[in-house]
Amino acid sequence: MKRSTFFIFHFLLYTLIGCNSTEQKKEKSSSTIAEVQQASTKKAKKKNIIFFGNSLTAGYGLEKEASFPSVIQREFDSLNINYNCINAGLSGETTAGGNERVDWILSQNKPDIFVLALGGNDALRGISPKSSQQNLESIIDKVRTVNPDCKILLAGIVPPPNMGQDYFGTFQKIYPAIASNKKTYLLKFLLENVAGEPSLNQEDGIHPNKQGAKIVAQNVIEALKPLL
Repeated sequence: MKRSTFFIFHFLLYTLIGCNSTEQKKEKSSSTIAEVQQASTKKAKKKNIIFFGNSLTAGYGLEKEASFPSVIQREFDSLNINYNCINAGLSGETTAGGNERVDWILSQNKPDIFVLALGGNDALRGISPKSSQQNLESIIDKVRTVNPDCKILLAGIVPPPNMGQDYFGTFQKIYPAIASNKKTYLLKFLLENVAGEPSLNQEDGIHPNKQGAKIVAQNVIEALKPLL
């Protein structure tokens, strides 16, 4: 009888311990699931900034991590600014090419902020400023069709002086005109404090080096502040 009571007692004790262990595992599992769900929710809430431009945006001649959108992403992450920086730069892109390509970019990611930095290749090729303006305005219209609430930053480019003073003056005016017509934010010159500085550019004298890209990133960040 005593032996039977002994076995019954220990059987109940082990059963109780096993139940507690199972409950703890369930609680731990539920806790883990909740953490994953919470992390997924935070990730889902992250807003998108699309940087749409040419080689200056793509980071021509640089490691991917050195392009100015990547520099901005790291700074945002360090400051817990909840934005996902998407580099949609393409070397050699003109405003006409961008106007054709933007539909595909917008189908991949819906932008909350759109940084439009095209026009440099138009200026190098002597393309009509009027045509460039029409293409840029068309891109803006397409962005707003996808997201009417998207905030747009237009980044201006200064054409090379060898195109002649008339072309230079006319081309420079298109960015303020677009910003006024389309009610966008304006960064007057993307390469401010970088263009013409040999120590901040690659050997071609056109594309920023790693240090130059950091300065471009700061130019853009300053212009983005009212949009964030």
